[in-house]
Amino acid sequence: MKEKRPVAVFDIDGTIFRSSLLLELVECLIERDIFPKETREVYANEHLQWLDRKGDYSVYVHKVVDAFGRQLKGVPYGEVADVAGEIIEEMKNRVYRYTRDLVQDLKHRGYYLLAISHSPKLIVDGFGYELGFDKTYGIFYSTGASGCFTGGIEDEDLIMNKGTILRRVVRKEGLTFVGSVAVGDTESDLPMLELAETSIAFNPNKLLYREARRNGWQVVVERKDVIYEL
Repeated sequence: MKEKRPVAVFDIDGTIFRSSLLLELVECLIERDIFPKETREVYANEHLQWLDRKGDYSVYVHKVVDAFGRQLKGVPYGEVADVAGEIIEEMKNRVYRYTRDLVQDLKHRGYYLLAISHSPKLIVDGFGYELGFDKTYGIFYSTGASGCFTGGIEDEDLIMNKGTILRRVVRKEGLTFVGSVAVGDTESDLPMLELAETSIAFNPNKLLYREARRNGWQVVVERKDVIYEL
């Protein structure tokens, strides 16, 4: 009987990529006049609050998600995909050393590499491919017969629960949780971190840090050129 491959699952934004694929995509779409300049007004206050360390990053990101969803309806898929491809080519190496090296090590050791992100699938897939992932999941924004975005999201309940996706992939691909690894940076990653044998909170926010300490998970921080465990 063929030995089952262990799974290693990663978040991407803030965990591997040193930014957010969604944020970069929205800003580039605005710069290309595919989205109107007024799009920034939706999240301008939350962005300023975060920059001044008076607001929460997740609140800022959620407002950007809202802005993206509002402006996407009616935009041709090809226009957004082209911009996403350019971002990937430009920023594919803007990653954290710790997670970049961990991905490479686990791949060399035969792990099945899975990435689950709440950024759009059309940019997540390309970024994951560049890093050598076996499978990637992102939010799938639906398109109509005209090839333009409808404003809807397919299987939204599924993609928002990373634990459900992880279980499904392990079952479908014939993988194993024995020796499994999960890496994330916010509380949205908890459902997958709770399933893995080795769970790593990487540059965690406060909520994930508390859960990591309570569960005895590894906490790793990368700051400038220093990587250390708390």
